[in-house]
Amino acid sequence: MKLVLPRRLALLALALFFAAASALAQSPKPNILYIVSDDQGWKDVGYHGSDIKTPTIDKLASGGTRLEQFYAQPMCTPTRAALMTGRYPFRYGLQTAVIAANHTYGLPTDEYLIPQALHDAGYYTAIVGKWHLGHSDHKYWPRQRGFDYQYGPIIGEIDYFTHEQHEGVVDWYRNNDLVKEDGYSTTLLGNEAVRLIASHDASKPLYLYLTFNAPHTPYQAPQEYLDKYKDIADPARRSYAAAITAMDDQIARVLDALDKKGLRQNTIVFFQSDNGGTRNKMFAGERATSSIPCDNGPYREGKGSLYEGGTRVIALVNWPGHVRSAAVVDGMLHVVDMYPTIAGLAGASTSKSKPLDGLDVWSTLSEGKPSPRTEIVYNIEPFRAGVREGDWKLIWKTPLPSSSELYNIPNDPSEKNNLAAQNPDRVASLQKRANELAATAAKPLFLETEFRALLQRIAAPAAFPGEEYEFNEEH
Repeated sequence: MKLVLPRRLALLALALFFAAASALAQSPKPNILYIVSDDQGWKDVGYHGSDIKTPTIDKLASGGTRLEQFYAQPMCTPTRAALMTGRYPFRYGLQTAVIAANHTYGLPTDEYLIPQALHDAGYYTAIVGKWHLGHSDHKYWPRQRGFDYQYGPIIGEIDYFTHEQHEGVVDWYRNNDLVKEDGYSTTLLGNEAVRLIASHDASKPLYLYLTFNAPHTPYQAPQEYLDKYKDIADPARRSYAAAITAMDDQIARVLDALDKKGLRQNTIVFFQSDNGGTRNKMFAGERATSSIPCDNGPYREGKGSLYEGGTRVIALVNWPGHVRSAAVVDGMLHVVDMYPTIAGLAGASTSKSKPLDGLDVWSTLSEGKPSPRTEIVYNIEPFRAGVREGDWKLIWKTPLPSSSELYNIPNDPSEKNNLAAQNPDRVASLQKRANELAATAAKPLFLETEFRALLQRIAAPAAFPGEEYEFNEEH
């Protein structure tokens, strides 16, 4: 018996078939939520065994994939630059220290940033939180670098309640305009991210760069969070822990906002710290504390150093149905890899970018395939370098007397056993690689700026009454 559909019904069925086929062939671009914490120690998260409560981050980790050899740069500005460009900071002069309040340089404007690539691919791009890639001229600001929307501090180290970068100078902006408002910065950033998601036109893919200033100094938190850690005797550690838990609660609110908007299933979430927690000396411009509250677990030293404690950071990726749950990737990854990986997921072109150092590691993140990365460049500076090839890592300090340290990282992740003397050929090979990279490096803008300021102080000390110039050895 032959079934004959009426012509109109047949045409409708055909149209529905082709519409469904098209939808399958062209799935909507994923929304991207990229969360960065500030100076959070590697162990200072629940899933690494900390006593600090981070249930939201832990849930993202258990429902997604933990990246246990994820590397960043040893300080804030360089890491953020690497994330934005997909290129190592020594390529464009941001390899040394951070952009201080009195500095006038920024991330060079001839770099094509990931928000620019995503904007050009049809994304609505927003930064909620810390920038720290140039503040002296609007040409360096987020709205001029590919972000459709901006809210939060432009530099970064602020009082959490007054939002002052230093006494009387507020660092809190919305779309380039100064904003003076009350509230704990972490909560305000959470509020803004929730508002942004709730009002977002869901027909357009969203890239939200949510970058907290927590738990960076000064260690501050609302009383309700301090009360959660009454058992911690050290006040700095108590405030630091409270700030992390407050941040975790805001991340929970943001994820809930995605759920309510119906966006969560098509949103990939990244979380990372920008560098290791502070374990050594305080850095120029940072507010002093009487103790060291951060915990980088088994890794040596912390922020500012080229050891694992300064560069191996908390990181995870979560996307329901696309990234394996309760999984661990232990292959080498670097923050520069996020640019080509995100661009690939978003269908964004990288043709306007300068040559990328990053690699597309999506198959590693989503399927657990071996990482294509065989080299990590920890940093290249005038007086020190850190390079790893395979299992072997060299830290080379060049001021006289020169010193070389060689570690087998899988066997010695705590970097206790310097094997340089037993492996001179390997040291020489890695030094050669460091020199090759150094030959292509731009002048460090931090050192150039600070050296010029030092010469001015020497030439005209009367112009700087009561000032003493200190040069931190890490810089």
